[in-house]
Amino acid sequence: MTIIGNILWIICGGWISALLWCIFGALACISIVGLPWGRACFVMAGFAFMPFGYESISREVLYGRKDIGTGVPGTIGNVVWFIFAGLWIALGHIGTAVAQALTIIGVPFAWQHIKMAELAIFPIGKTIVPCEIAAEARRRWAADEFERVRDR
Repeated sequence: MTIIGNILWIICGGWISALLWCIFGALACISIVGLPWGRACFVMAGFAFMPFGYESISREVLYGRKDIGTGVPGTIGNVVWFIFAGLWIALGHIGTAVAQALTIIGVPFAWQHIKMAELAIFPIGKTIVPCEIAAEARRRWAADEFERVRDR
C-alpha cells in the first residue's frame, strides 16, 4: 500500500514539493551559517518525495545519544527556523491537509501533510526512517527512560 501511496503522491505533486525543498536546501547551504537549515531542507525533501511508510524521529531517540543537532545548538537552530520559516510552512501544510481531508480520497494525503507540518516546525535534529524502525526506537527509548527513572 505504501508503494501505491507514494506513486500517487509523486504523480499528484509530491515531486514539486520535494524539488522546492531541494532548491531551498541548496540556497541555505550557500553560506556556512545556513548549513544546519540546508541539511534540514534536504531531509524534508526526501520526506516530501516519499512520505508513505516513513516518519520523522529525533536522532537522539533513534541512536540513543545526543549530537549537535539534538543538543543546545539544535534547539537554537530550531527556534530561529520556527520564527522565520517553520511556523509558516507548517501552516501551509495544515491548510493543504484540511483542503484534502474534505474528500475521502484526500484523507491519506492529508495525513502525510500533517506529518510534514510536524517536521517543518522543528526539523533540526530529526531524520526520516520507516515507521516500523521509528516505533521500535521509541519503544527502546521509553524502556531506557523507564529504567533511568526507576533507578533513581
